[in-house]
Amino acid sequence: WTRERCQRLDLNGNTRNCFLSGSPDYYRNFICKGQRCLSNVLNTTVYKNAHYSAGRFCFQASRTLWGKTTSSPISSAGQLPHRFSAWNIQIVRPFHTSPSVQAAPFPLFWIIVKPAQKLFAIILGRSIRKWWKALPPHKRELFKESARKNKWKILLGVSGLGVLFVMFYFTHLEETPITGRPRLLVFGKEHFRELSQMEYEMWMEKFKSKMLPETDVRYQVVEKVFGHLCESSKDIPQVSALKWVLHVVDEPEINAFVLPNGEVFVFTGLLDAACDIDQLSFILGHEIAHAVLEHAAEKASLVHFLDFLSLIFLTMIWAICPRDSLAVVGQWIQSKLQEFMFDRPYSRTLEAEADKVGLQFAAKACVDVRASSVFWQQLELADTVLGQQKLPEWLSTHPSYENRAERLDRLIPEALKIRESCNCPSLSEPDPRLIFKLTKQDFLESSEDQEPPNSTKRDISKPKRDFPHT
Repeated sequence: WTRERCQRLDLNGNTRNCFLSGSPDYYRNFICKGQRCLSNVLNTTVYKNAHYSAGRFCFQASRTLWGKTTSSPISSAGQLPHRFSAWNIQIVRPFHTSPSVQAAPFPLFWIIVKPAQKLFAIILGRSIRKWWKALPPHKRELFKESARKNKWKILLGVSGLGVLFVMFYFTHLEETPITGRPRLLVFGKEHFRELSQMEYEMWMEKFKSKMLPETDVRYQVVEKVFGHLCESSKDIPQVSALKWVLHVVDEPEINAFVLPNGEVFVFTGLLDAACDIDQLSFILGHEIAHAVLEHAAEKASLVHFLDFLSLIFLTMIWAICPRDSLAVVGQWIQSKLQEFMFDRPYSRTLEAEADKVGLQFAAKACVDVRASSVFWQQLELADTVLGQQKLPEWLSTHPSYENRAERLDRLIPEALKIRESCNCPSLSEPDPRLIFKLTKQDFLESSEDQEPPNSTKRDISKPKRDFPHT
């Protein structure tokens, strides 16, 4: 479905619905195609404007990205190659950029020492419990009496240990680049980047047969977008300091991540999911932000600090619990509390910060930043129509699609000011968010009308139309 094709259909008076029907394929390729073919409702000014601009909305190449480059893989109509043009919903798992395990490699010494620390805490706590049980009753009473007499000394010792942890925390605080947010950084930045070379070699070994060559048009598109983002933000020292190396992997998973040393991995599944150059630019800007803000080192530092602190509680659990089975349960509860109260919320904070800074990078590159929230709305709609089970946000390391879209909508006005200050060309109308809203409403209504009678209908409420005045 190219822009010219949609226009010919209109000129011929063909108002055929472009959504598929019936089988599960009914829900495939619905978003981009819907935005390119709003042929069901043509009696409002909003829909006419949306229909006119829809062809250039999906995979619209920003003129500022390519200029007059004749070797660009973008066609004269401003579209990406046809192999990119389908919204291919082959969702293996929810889209997560920069997975914490993948994009945050741990220092080598920590990998070795961490299990030994926990084992030592377990053995120490269990030994204390057995020693206490072996004590005769009269010696236990003497020990308790001695503890009561020296309670202030014990309290002073515990307080001193707490002060040491607090001092260590505040003496290792640094300001995050660009945002100025205070954060704990235990590991040296350069040392951490060197250790990421190990993870890079692991990924290269895993994907060695799936790497796209530089002659592949998909690689060239990502290279141009990524290069333009870096060039537009080269005034930021952290961007120009890194040596960026791009790898495009032929994988259906919707994902991308950047290692701390500047190695960038983009999966072709992301190219299928992104509906235009603007969305792709925002996602790549998000990944650049992760590396520039050094989120990998920050996350590893926090987890290491919390793990070391939790050794005290782990020792207490194994010392207090009367049986090993109860101690195992207590240890599991303690690890889950740490995960859901500290690790995952902190990871969501880093993702939100990367969204904010990535949106600023996209604005400096003269990208249509309004398309950033549409990307997450597309994934939200895809999950809905495909019946994907949604986990509560507090169970995830990433914000929900809905919350990311809402947060970006609040940040877009600021990003538009940045874009204006960079003397970027004026954005075209209508707003991509409006096009998606109208297309989504049209699609949901069409899906209800064309749902086969023998199939199980999904519980999708019919949205109320609320068209703004044009």
